Amino acid sequence: MAFTFLHAADIHLDSPLHGLQRYEGAPVDAIRQSTREAFKKLVQFAIQSKVAFVVLAGDLYDGDWRDYNTGLFFVAQARRLQEAGIPLYLIAGNHDAQNTMTRTLQLPETATLLGSNSPQTLYLDDVGVAIHGQSFATRAVMEDLSRHYPAGEKGLFNIGILHTSATGKEGHEPYAPCTLDGLQTRQYQYWALGHVHQREILCEEPWVTFSGNIQGRHIRETGPKGCWLVTVHDDLTATPEFQPLDVMRWERATVDLTTITQEDDLFPAISQALQILAAQAEGLPVAVRVELTGRTLLHDFLHAKREYLVNQIRGLAIQSGLDQIWIEKVSLHTKPPRKMASHDESTDNPWDELAHYIAELRQQPEEFLALGSEVVDLQHKLPKEELDLASAGLLLNDPSTRDDLLDEIESLLQSRLMQAEGDA
Repeated sequence: MAFTFLHAADIHLDSPLHGLQRYEGAPVDAIRQSTREAFKKLVQFAIQSKVAFVVLAGDLYDGDWRDYNTGLFFVAQARRLQEAGIPLYLIAGNHDAQNTMTRTLQLPETATLLGSNSPQTLYLDDVGVAIHGQSFATRAVMEDLSRHYPAGEKGLFNIGILHTSATGKEGHEPYAPCTLDGLQTRQYQYWALGHVHQREILCEEPWVTFSGNIQGRHIRETGPKGCWLVTVHDDLTATPEFQPLDVMRWERATVDLTTITQEDDLFPAISQALQILAAQAEGLPVAVRVELTGRTLLHDFLHAKREYLVNQIRGLAIQSGLDQIWIEKVSLHTKPPRKMASHDESTDNPWDELAHYIAELRQQPEEFLALGSEVVDLQHKLPKEELDLASAGLLLNDPSTRDDLLDEIESLLQSRLMQAEGDA
């Protein structure tokens, strides 16, 4: 019998994002409520689509709650599914496992949290499904849980729910690692994975997929976010289709200034990039990081007039009628147009020395992390209300964050060197 179900993960209800008030014009309320609103959309979509059931592959919560309101919100939404006759099956991920209140929360009858002692199998006789899964017992599960999952039941559509880093994903802790070959040996038709926040299909025979999180929470989580609507056919094959659920988006607007030589041409180029993002967001509010790149004659101007530049770009969004856009940050990754001198050991060339040192930091992440340890020490001295904000923007072991920081550092230092030469 053909049917549909939803696969979602990494809801992170009420994920704490402190210090947002420090960002000029930040839509604080919209950001803080976004995970709840996205989950409401998930429930509403499930009801409208008349799915047979919903699968959540871990990290429903985001660590310990401040109070029971987070849990009570989830219970209320699960109750909506119950009233529509839609069961909910979920496992605890690493963030759920650290939450002490989760263990005492009374779930609706149709919401089932699979156990953590060993893999558990549930049979859904009305649709011919066997669901296999295991929750995290502790925050840091370093063993391959999938090795103990039972073999698939013949004649049934088998779903494996697993919170895992798979073979390893940058920016994610290596929890419950597993291999694609190992998952395939279980002979399931569908693996519903969680933990990695970027949507990804690892395999199609069988389907092994990360749904990603349902709502981006910061600039490292860009693009549409949502869940998979999976259609199961009579021959036990499946077809997943992405369904966006986010209520606001985070995006990067990268503008190459290589061919732009005048300020009069700069802002129209940025405006065009913002308009493209606004159109792609289909009416959703968008938090945008504007990244200016390329070797350009405007390099010195951009760094000397940074505050002016930021305010002009913020004004662009308003003047263009892009009320849905908030400029989260303006990052300068430009380079001056001068050609760097070749390295000459007989001369003291600060340009070559800088380029050589930055290149080393790019090629040797451990050196960058060692340098960054001083920043981490400084972070720990921040007040609690500022710590989460600082951590959200400075994930030193994340390659994209590392490259962003090094780009900006190199760009800024090059500008300072040019100013020093001009003053000499």
